[in-house]
Order: sequence, then structure tokens, then C-alpha cells
Amino acid sequence: MTTQGKLEVTIKINEFPAAVKTVENNWKSFDIDCDGRVVSITVKPKVFKKLEDAQANYPMWVAAIAGKMGENTESGFVLTEPNIQVFEKKPKPEPQAIAS
Repeated sequence: MTTQGKLEVTIKINEFPAAVKTVENNWKSFDIDCDGRVVSITVKPKVFKKLEDAQANYPMWVAAIAGKMGENTESGFVLTEPNIQVFEKKPKPEPQAIAS
């Protein structure tokens, strides 16, 4: 007997996806290369807007795209039920020289 679990994948990006396609119902579709495995993602326009807002408003940002592993593709897989969270990234302060 095995213990049941739920497999979720989280992908972190810090740059806007290069080739975004608009598909049925204005949904946005794009691919992300994760160490050689290509993850195909399709999201509602409202969810994709989070990435557009980050690109426009933050000099540095990171996005966490989470979802379930869907069907396999030739070079990776489809991320199903994706959700996007975006965080502004603050530059780390320079370390202060220690006064002697």
C-alpha cells in the first residue's frame, strides 16, 4: 500500500517570456526552458497581466509559476492549472566596510 501524494511543480523566472502567443479566448501561451525540459504554459489574460505589470513596474522581479505536471510533450511537459505569483526583488545593500 502506498501513501497518496500530490505532485506540484514550481518554476521561477526573472525575465519576461520571449515568445508569447495569444490563443483561444485571449489566453496567453508561452514556453519556458527549464534545464533542457520545455514547459508549456497557458494562462488566462488576468493571470498573465501579473507578468506584464512586473515587467512594467519593477526593475527587478521574480515570478513563481506553480501547477501540476500535465501530459508529456516531445521536449518536456504541459503545466496544467498554472498560477503565477510575482514578487519585486530588492537589490541587496552593499556590505559596509568594518571600521578599525
